[in-house]
Amino acid sequence: MTLLARQLRDAHRAVAPLPPETRQRLIRHLLAITDLAKRDAGLAARRLETFLADFQETPDVG
Repeated sequence: MTLLARQLRDAHRAVAPLPPETRQRLIRHLLAITDLAKRDAGLAARRLETFLADFQETPDVG
């Protein structure tokens, strides 16, 4: 498993326990990043890094 795949898996696990409305929005974002990884792994990794930074900075989410 690649580093990007592990990070995506971990991000999905971090989002799973959140309230449904928040979780659905964040999972859609993660799915878009996952789809992008099929075409451009570098860009997907950068987007995931930004997603995780935002996720950890949001007090009611991360």
